[in-house]
Amino acid sequence: MNAPVVIIGTGLAGYNLAREFRKLDGETPLLLITADDGRSYSKPMLSTGFGKNKEADGLSMAEPGAMAEQLKAEVRTHTRVSGIDPGHKRLWIGEESVYYRDLILAWGAETVRVPVEGDASDSIFPINDLEDYARFRAAAAGKRHVLILGVGLIGCEFANDLILGGYDVDLVAPCEQVMPTLLHPAAASAVQAGLEAFGARFHLGPVLTRLVRSDNGLQAHLSDGEVVQCDLVVSAIGLRPRVDLAAAAGLETGRGVVVDRHLKTSHANIYALGDCAEVDGLNLLYVMPLMSGARALAQTLAGTPTAVKYGPMPVTVKTPVCPLVISPVPKGLEGVWSVEGQGADIKALCHDARGNLVGYALTGTAVLDKLALNKALPPLLA
Repeated sequence: MNAPVVIIGTGLAGYNLAREFRKLDGETPLLLITADDGRSYSKPMLSTGFGKNKEADGLSMAEPGAMAEQLKAEVRTHTRVSGIDPGHKRLWIGEESVYYRDLILAWGAETVRVPVEGDASDSIFPINDLEDYARFRAAAAGKRHVLILGVGLIGCEFANDLILGGYDVDLVAPCEQVMPTLLHPAAASAVQAGLEAFGARFHLGPVLTRLVRSDNGLQAHLSDGEVVQCDLVVSAIGLRPRVDLAAAAGLETGRGVVVDRHLKTSHANIYALGDCAEVDGLNLLYVMPLMSGARALAQTLAGTPTAVKYGPMPVTVKTPVCPLVISPVPKGLEGVWSVEGQGADIKALCHDARGNLVGYALTGTAVLDKLALNKALPPLLA
């Protein structure tokens, strides 16, 4: 029997690669392995569920059985790969060995967790997949007040969504502005002001040190001495690419699993795609690069080696109270920022020494300029 193409992961990366591959090759055996329940869903929609009053089932687009039929593939759910043996082109699931023709690591990133003292650490919820969302949704039923750890992109999106869903929201982070690694301060102020006008309360500077149960729910003790009353906590501190299994197998890892422009790892017949991959030095945790990678890698797996190309990759942030689109300045480029507008409508542009646009942050009505600006941006990977 021919060894299958094996994809570890059934998120956007895994399922989209499988779809693209099946457009080109309908016969090669295809096996997808996932540690979760294998339902097809769009991860970005997790931060829109409360505003749309969607349970986890409502965000699911297809059950694993339907995906297996659609893809002419085997989908093994609730299955954890315990090891990879590149020399023999096989992987291990406990004592079971599975041989592969090509292996694709599409297992994504895991949430960053920080230890918190107190007796209520089980009330801190990361939301990184559909099962996480289902657990949090169940815990939040009948509750009122949510504390969010982190004011990055995900923290701000969840704040907007939870307030839309009728919750009171506080956000805590040890920084001076929202999305500090992504946003120009002027754009950050606009987003924060929009969320505050909507009801969000920000605690910028301190960290959560202790979470304890009280008669009225939970008490969150912050490092500056403030105590915030809440019912449960969302952890949105950040994501870390999963690399442990790859590193144990001897594959090169950095911030993510290191791959070249063909998404090939340091070992033949093993590739990485999506949030876990570090492509030519770039680890981009967004949908657009993932989709570009899936199309290119499908071509490679089907017999036509194709290097991935990234054009401009603007990020639309789901904060409808203050619309936001960001094109971060590419790694290695520098420039000078200029700011136009006021209040909610900010256009922050970054130009290099030659006057070329290299990045932007647009809020409010300024987001309407994104299409014209995108044409002036350099590609991330030409």
